[in-house]
Amino acid sequence: MVQLKVLIMPVKTVRMYTLALIAADVLAFLAAFTIAYIVRVQYDPRPLANQIYAWDFFQTFITLVPFWLISFWGFGLYSPHVYTKRLTEYGKLLIASIVGILIVIGYAFIVDTPVFPARLVPLYAAGIVFILLVLFREILRQIHDLLYVYNVGTQRVLIIGNNAATADIARSLAVTSRSGFRVVAIAGKAPKNTSATVYKTVESALNDLDLLEVDSIIQTNLYDDAERNMKIMGAAQERHIQYSFIPGEAEFYSGKNRVDVFLGYPMINVYQTPLIGWGEVVKQVFDTIIVILTAPLWLSALLFISLLQALFNPGPLFYKSQRLTKHSRQFGLYKFRSMDARYGKKYAVDEFREMGREDLVKEYERDFKVENDPRITPFGNFLRKSSLDELPQIINVLKGDISLVGPRPIPAKELEAKFSKKRGALLHEVRGGITGLWQVSGRNDIDTETRIKLELYYVQNWSFWLDIKILLKTILVVLRKTGAR
Repeated sequence: MVQLKVLIMPVKTVRMYTLALIAADVLAFLAAFTIAYIVRVQYDPRPLANQIYAWDFFQTFITLVPFWLISFWGFGLYSPHVYTKRLTEYGKLLIASIVGILIVIGYAFIVDTPVFPARLVPLYAAGIVFILLVLFREILRQIHDLLYVYNVGTQRVLIIGNNAATADIARSLAVTSRSGFRVVAIAGKAPKNTSATVYKTVESALNDLDLLEVDSIIQTNLYDDAERNMKIMGAAQERHIQYSFIPGEAEFYSGKNRVDVFLGYPMINVYQTPLIGWGEVVKQVFDTIIVILTAPLWLSALLFISLLQALFNPGPLFYKSQRLTKHSRQFGLYKFRSMDARYGKKYAVDEFREMGREDLVKEYERDFKVENDPRITPFGNFLRKSSLDELPQIINVLKGDISLVGPRPIPAKELEAKFSKKRGALLHEVRGGITGLWQVSGRNDIDTETRIKLELYYVQNWSFWLDIKILLKTILVVLRKTGAR
């Protein structure tokens, strides 16, 4: 039996492991060229072609780091499906290293100033970098496996099924220090002498998911009752638990989800969103870079609007609205206060009732907004129409509450009223955003059902380029003031 740690990694460790790999690869790249420089300059008596100081040489390669990482990303070296398979990973590392060296040599030809003190430096570096890449990744593997021994990063699993695959997988996962998984419960056919809790029915196991603190569900056969199968997947979705289906029957095929090999069985991983692993890292890094690069613009705008707010709408500068983000976590969303300072302290319905406006109560309970809100000041109305009231949400991006692009963060009451449990759980598979597909597709000019479909489409079909398109369209929407009210 092939060991599990070669085939799959617990999802909860993927992100940190990916970041560690990036750091290790950057270190390997810089160390390789530093060693190559020292070997040629310090220990080779032959004359140098160019006199290049060590610090200038090092700075050049710091500049080239992003191109190196892009090359590695292009070869899929930050995908869990690559770095959990040694031979595949080493082959890709070799090819990506050669391409990376060619990029460096190409850069040396393009720039006017000399890059290498001698022609042998990139040749030395080519061999050293591959050795260091393999060495550093092996060290990370050993650290990763050692953490499993101390139960760090392990994943608690519920296995559901009545075929031979159920007991076989449970036995293979039994040694947590090797697999990274801890089988806490089995609903169905269990191996002898298992330490896991064994349930006679699926329903009783699903009722105890929270008690068992399950991180992942593995199902090994489909039940005749389709509703029962949907109940299992639904329970996973509602709790943001990873769900995998490993069919024990060889006749089972699927073309919709990612198929892999798990302990000798074909495994189908059902991902609610592509925004996992490397994609999540790229998105967060991109957000940080954009916010930093545009800091002079948004900081100036924040200061200027704050001065206008103090003049035309006296009172607190910001309004903090309680919203939900990834995994339905509640946080305070910052906005420029657009209402009179007397309002916004209570639930909107209560304030409308105090004003004697039952018509607005009905409108708000139906749409969670009102067309002509009497609480909004003239300057606040300008802020809303221009979407400038949302500018302070950049603070939430810096805090990690939301992203630049994502579903609109909504209040808990709106989630309960407009979203089913399944839809609500899917919406909160990712962090909310300042802008999103709904905002650039008509915003308030489209009905609620279409808005929800657009939000869910984004979650299920995320890509880096989709974020870029939405950001560019957002600029046009704000300038044209289309759909913003």
